[in-house]
Amino acid sequence: MSRAEVARFIAAIAAARPDPETELRYSDPFSLLVAVVLSAQTTDAAVNKVTPGLFAVAPTPAAMAALGAAAIGEKIRTIGLWQAKARHVAELAARLVGEHGGQVPSDRAALEALPGVGRKTANVVLNVAFGQPTMAVDTHIFRLGNRTGLAPGANVRAVEDALVARIPPELLGRAHHWLILHGRYVCTARAPRCGECVAASICRYPGKGLVGVAT
Repeated sequence: MSRAEVARFIAAIAAARPDPETELRYSDPFSLLVAVVLSAQTTDAAVNKVTPGLFAVAPTPAAMAALGAAAIGEKIRTIGLWQAKARHVAELAARLVGEHGGQVPSDRAALEALPGVGRKTANVVLNVAFGQPTMAVDTHIFRLGNRTGLAPGANVRAVEDALVARIPPELLGRAHHWLILHGRYVCTARAPRCGECVAASICRYPGKGLVGVAT
C-alpha cells in the first residue's frame, strides 16, 4: 500500500472502533505488565480468568515477590506455560522492588531487562500504561501487515518498523489496538471476514471476496 492508502485503511478501521482498548483487565502499570507477560501464547480471556485471584493476594510488586513462584503458579495453572510464567512474574516483581523502587519503568531498555519481558510486551506496556506511540506486533498484526499490504515483512520487527514508519503520527498511538482488534475479529486467520471489512476496498489481499464488501 501507499502511505495514503495506509492512512485510509487505519482511518477506516478506527471509525469502526473509535475507542479501542486492550482486552486484558488491569488497574495499574504493574497489573498490566503481569497480565501481558501471562498472555504470551494464551488468550486474553484465559488470562482474565486467573488474574483477579492473583492480584487479590498480590496487588503490588512487593506482595508478588513475597508470594513466590510456587504460589503464583497455583493461581495461574489453567493458562499455557504457567510454570515458566510463574517464575518470570516472581522474578520480575523482585527486580521491580530491588531495582526500580517497586515501580514499573517507562524505559524500553529497563522493561526488556526484566524476566519474561520481550519487545512486544514492552511495547504494550509503553503504549497502554505510558501513552507512548509504540507498535506491539503479535500474531494478529503480523498477519494483517502481510495479508493486507499494510506493512509486509519477513519477521515481527520488520512489520513493526514498517507500521511505525508508515502510519500517520497522529494515529500511531492507538493503531496497535485498532489493528489487533481488526485482526482478532475481522481479518481472522482461517476465514477472513472480507464482506464485513470496512477497509476491504483498500486491502491488497488477493483472496478477498469483493461481493458485498463494506466500503
